[in-house]
Amino acid sequence: MNFRSDYYQEVDKKLIWHPFTQAKDYEKLKMPIITRAKGIKLYDANGNFYYDTVSSWWTNSIGHCNKELVNSIKRQLKQLDHVIFAGFTHIPAIELCEKLKSFLPENLSKFFFSDDGSTSVEVALKIAFQYWHNIGIEKKLFLYLENSYHGDTIGSISVGGIDLYHKLYKPLMFKSLKVKGPDCSSCKHRKSKFTFNAEETTCNMKCTLHLERTIEKHHENIAAFIAEPLLQGAAGMKVYPVEYLRRLREITKRYGILLILDEVATGFGRTGKMFAFEKAEILPDILCLSKALGGGILPLGLTIVNDKIYKAFYGDYFSYKTFFHGHSYTAYPLACAVANAHISYLVKNKLPESNMETFEYFYKRLKSLGDWDKIGDIRFIGSIGAIDVVKSRKNKVDYPPDERIGFKIYLEGLRNHLILRPLGNTIYWFLPLNIKLKDVKAIMDLSERVLRKVLND
Repeated sequence: MNFRSDYYQEVDKKLIWHPFTQAKDYEKLKMPIITRAKGIKLYDANGNFYYDTVSSWWTNSIGHCNKELVNSIKRQLKQLDHVIFAGFTHIPAIELCEKLKSFLPENLSKFFFSDDGSTSVEVALKIAFQYWHNIGIEKKLFLYLENSYHGDTIGSISVGGIDLYHKLYKPLMFKSLKVKGPDCSSCKHRKSKFTFNAEETTCNMKCTLHLERTIEKHHENIAAFIAEPLLQGAAGMKVYPVEYLRRLREITKRYGILLILDEVATGFGRTGKMFAFEKAEILPDILCLSKALGGGILPLGLTIVNDKIYKAFYGDYFSYKTFFHGHSYTAYPLACAVANAHISYLVKNKLPESNMETFEYFYKRLKSLGDWDKIGDIRFIGSIGAIDVVKSRKNKVDYPPDERIGFKIYLEGLRNHLILRPLGNTIYWFLPLNIKLKDVKAIMDLSERVLRKVLND
């Protein structure tokens, strides 16, 4: 390692607090310094490359440093860098909403800008709460699925269901209700060996009973239900059937409860459709978008609502129905410009549909891991795949947390040019929509090598 890399790594250790990272893990380990990126590869200061199999925290949907996206930022920077979005507007934001509207049902028609996924959810929760207030009804409860993850702000963690991330902050959180969610990987009623196909219902959907009973009991005080459609990301890339989503929509509509769908991770082709809710052929009342919205280059969030909700905020100034929320960089013009370029790229290249043969190969390689007793459940949807690593599937023995098997796989992955960032004992791949077949082959060959090395050891 050259002197300059050592220097920067030491400065990093002294000054920087990394997210979701225990600093003690890196007292002896060297954190790679990434200096450039191209396509699916990241390059560090020493010339090593890494396949970015997690799309840089699920944001990068068409590869790094895409020329069309980069040029869109350059063009925009020559015209307008930033302007307050209260009392002013600008063309990139208008064009972005117009583009997105062409992919959305008629009723989802009002777009509220924010900065990222957490804030798009925060906005959705505040809108849902104020909507009922504005029409003269007080509803204060929110429902969410166990093992759900919707961000890191106080509002978004109040509807989060992963104790590792959320339990400590309970004194800061507002009261919400958790319902049992669908977990096809452990469902005793499931007919199929693995959760391969979210569009095929493989059981009697008894997992919706707790949901319906909770809503029946508390519906008069429930403002909204929030869910990640078809894929619970931070829970371990848990895929669940479209039928569950359909029943969730039917039940919430029956009891007059708003449905918020958090498509921060699943939007923009990640599940094989532009938006995951399309697979279930349902309509949410509120839709949250971010991550890939900005093409993996600039952060941007959107919360989209239906006409009925928007009209509840419309009135004279002294009616005080205004939604008093906004950030300094709301509808940041550069982010809007790159989001426009990103959507245009998806349309021009007919993604993800045009690349489904590549993903069929990806699924085939994942399914082949099922022959190994060290691999538990296998699941995939769109450009995403995941496996649970176990001591023995046959004997139903998991790796204990203190063995940190996922972290060991991550470190061995780096030594083999792979970023396999674990979610506990779950290893996942979150691949670009335009990934080439040769890259999938290389990634899966290296992944198998890493898994065999660590698990056999």
